[in-house]
Amino acid sequence: MIKQFLIERRSWILLFFSFQLLILLIGYLDPSLSFRSMLYIVFVFFIIFVLFLIVRYNREVSFYNHIMEWDPNVGVDSLKEGKSPFEKMVESTISGQHRFYKKEISRHVTSVEQEKDELLSWIHEVKTPLTTMKLMIDRVEDHTLKEQLMSEWLRVHLLLDQQLHQRRLPFMENDLFIEKIDLEKLLIPEIQSLKTWCFQKGIGFDLSLKASEVYSDGKWLQFILRQLITNAVKYSEKADIAIRSYQKNGQVVLEIQDYGRGIKEKDLPRIFEKGFTSTTDHRDHAATGMGLYLTKNAAKPLKVRIDVQSNYGEGTIFTLTFPKKNDFLTLTSM
Repeated sequence: MIKQFLIERRSWILLFFSFQLLILLIGYLDPSLSFRSMLYIVFVFFIIFVLFLIVRYNREVSFYNHIMEWDPNVGVDSLKEGKSPFEKMVESTISGQHRFYKKEISRHVTSVEQEKDELLSWIHEVKTPLTTMKLMIDRVEDHTLKEQLMSEWLRVHLLLDQQLHQRRLPFMENDLFIEKIDLEKLLIPEIQSLKTWCFQKGIGFDLSLKASEVYSDGKWLQFILRQLITNAVKYSEKADIAIRSYQKNGQVVLEIQDYGRGIKEKDLPRIFEKGFTSTTDHRDHAATGMGLYLTKNAAKPLKVRIDVQSNYGEGTIFTLTFPKKNDFLTLTSM
C-alpha cells in the first residue's frame, strides 16, 4: 500500500523537491545568501515533509485498507465511515451501488421465482391430459399403433418429469426425508413403466438384488434410477439390462449394466456436464444432455457416489455407491 500511496501523491512529492532545488539554486546563485544556511533549511523542510507524508499515509490508507478487506457479502453497514470529503464520496458511491444491485437482484429473484412457479403449475396441469391420453391409448385395439402411441407418450412423460425435477433441484435439500428404502420396490415400477418401449426394442431385465435396503430419499432416488434405467433402454437394442446390488465395505452398491452403444473414452469425463450429448453420435436430436447432469446433482445431497465404466460398442455400467446410515446423522438432525 505504501507504493500505491507514493504513486498517488507523486505530484506533491515532485512539487516539493522542485521547490527545494529552487531554493538551493537561489542560494547558490545569490552570493548574499549563505548556501549552508539554505541547505539547512532544505533539510528541515525535508524532515517536516517526510513526517507530513507519514501522518497522511496513516490517515488515508486506513480507510482504503478497510475497503480492500471489506467483504461485500456482509453488506455496506460494515463499511468504515469516511472522514475526508473524498472518502465520503467513495463511501456514498459504494453504498448507492450496493442498494441498486440489491434492488435489481431482488427483482430478478422475484421474477425467476414467479417463472418457476408458473412452470411447475403448467407441468402439473399438463399431467392431467397426459393421464387421460394414456387411458385413451389403453383402449386402442391396433397393437402396432398402440405401441407407437405409448412410446411417444412415454417420451413426453419423461421430459415433463425431468423438467419438474430440474426446477425442484435447487431446493432439494429442503425436501429430503431420509428413510430405509427397499430398492426392489423402487425398481419394479420403473421397469414396468418402460415395458412398451422395452417390447419394441426387444429388451429384458435381469435383477439380482443381494442387498436391497438403503438409506435415502424415496422420491429423489426414484428419479435417479429412472434417469439411469431410461438411458440404458434408450441406447440398447435386443439385449438384457442387468441390475444388481451387493455389499462392499459396509456400503450398498447398485450396478445398472447395459450392452448397448456405450460411450467413447473421450466423452466419459463430460457426460455429467450440463447440455452435453455426444461428440460423435450427432444423430440423437432428441437428446437434451440434461438427464445425467440432473442425476449427478441429485445424487450429491443424497451422498450417493456415481461412477461409470464404458466400452464403445459394448455397453456401459453405472455404479451407485450408497452411504452408510451414520453418514446421514447430520442431515436427519437438521
